Amino acid sequence: MGNKRTEKVAIVTGGASGIGLAIATEFVKNNIYTIIIGRDLEKLEKAKESLGELCETISFDLGNLSGIPALVSDIATRHGKIDILVNNAGINMKREFWDVTDEDFMKVLQTNVVSVFTISREVVKCMLEEQQGAIINISSMAAQYGIPKVIAYTASKSALDGMTKAMAVELSPKGIRVNAIAPGFIATDMSAKALNNDPERKQKVMSRTPMGYLGEPADIGTAAVFLVSDAAKYITGVVLPVDGGNSVGF
Repeated sequence: MGNKRTEKVAIVTGGASGIGLAIATEFVKNNIYTIIIGRDLEKLEKAKESLGELCETISFDLGNLSGIPALVSDIATRHGKIDILVNNAGINMKREFWDVTDEDFMKVLQTNVVSVFTISREVVKCMLEEQQGAIINISSMAAQYGIPKVIAYTASKSALDGMTKAMAVELSPKGIRVNAIAPGFIATDMSAKALNNDPERKQKVMSRTPMGYLGEPADIGTAAVFLVSDAAKYITGVVLPVDGGNSVGF
């Protein structure tokens, strides 16, 4: 191991845009050294510019499972430790159930479940040496209730919730807390475009969200900061909806 950083060291996958970037932003504000892993070089560079000294970016495709152990080992060696992992990278595919091919289904599961397992396993090996750490998995409303046309995504996020609980039970005795955040409908470029093109869906989202408006990416960021902080030291194995009441709305 190299010289240990004095700050906490976090990895945020898919951290160059949307919710991932919002989490990285809040981490940096709280003096957490944040390593963003993503595929889009241009987005990574933009993120690095806005986040500054406490941010580092790595261009890597998490679909490349065999490359993950070396990636994590390199990070741990350079910084002396890994304190926090946020599994935010994920893909979605909107398609009628009967039109989803085996390949479509497997592709979503590969990114949203298998890659999360692999990077978590490798990071946990580092955390075990320190006997401490915090992991956050980013879930979805799709695991709280049924949403049409996203069967593979729903399967993947439901699997993630189950993994969160299983990981928490196995790892918490070793000082590693594992939780998930289930964002509701958050105003990102991606969601805004989807909802504005589909007035009926937008109306449905708003009518079942008791607070009556979309969340902001920063709402997820601040929840993540809380979950990795000592303020949450007795919280593990929870899936926390940050959704303006959407998951309980009628």
